[in-house]
Amino acid sequence: MTSPSPELLEQPVAEKSLLPAVYIVGAGPGDPDLLTIKAQRILQQADVVVYANSLVPKEVLSLCHDGADLIPTATKTLEDIMPMMIEKVRSHLSVVRLHSGDPCLYGAVHEQMQALVKADIPFEIIPGISAFQLAAAKLQVELTIPELVQTIILTRISGRTQVPATEELVSLAAHKASLCLYLSARHVEQAQQQLLVHYEPDTPVAIGFRLGWPDEQMWVVPLTEMARATEEHQLVRTTLYLISPALKASPTNARSRLYHPEHQHLFRPSRY
Repeated sequence: MTSPSPELLEQPVAEKSLLPAVYIVGAGPGDPDLLTIKAQRILQQADVVVYANSLVPKEVLSLCHDGADLIPTATKTLEDIMPMMIEKVRSHLSVVRLHSGDPCLYGAVHEQMQALVKADIPFEIIPGISAFQLAAAKLQVELTIPELVQTIILTRISGRTQVPATEELVSLAAHKASLCLYLSARHVEQAQQQLLVHYEPDTPVAIGFRLGWPDEQMWVVPLTEMARATEEHQLVRTTLYLISPALKASPTNARSRLYHPEHQHLFRPSRY
């Protein structure tokens, strides 16, 4: 399993320099401005772009060159997608597999990578920004505040895809961390009940819908209103819940040690 050399990727965009390989690219939450520079460069050069058309907005695809073969996958299965990508690479074409968000998080890429390894097809993964990061930026909050919360949990509730018993939402909620809940809008009442076992009823919940898209919306409600707000706005998909004490953090003297004048490290000896 190999990746394109840095020398090839550093060539000008105008040169079709990508090696025949599959590039699994994270498109981020939707806003094309949030693509990494590397993702943008690869999209501009790719011969073929295989994309999740229900999750990737057309604005991202506008970066592809005019001759690129754009193949949507909303109606396809893995058995349709993998032979097609493998055949394209064996025909000496570069293929982008474009996923929303970051490929490592609910990207369904594990089985794709296994198939590529089995077929001896080289591939590279290009990370993307996840919706929870954009949500925090929009809310202008830090999810890890000293003496308040230092852990972020990314999870989902059991639905058609079951989570392991050790990762049931009620047990994760016991940590009272900043909890980012994906793929759970259809089971929001169950999620709210499990979260209330450990979080205070007035814990703020940020509900983000289609974050990064032109029609994005966000609401902040108490945990007790999480299900009602979801139903009121008829949210069933492309919804992220961010549950965190950081969302109601009051002014505090607690601060990170990193930039504290009393904190000594390799690059900044103690002043005292």
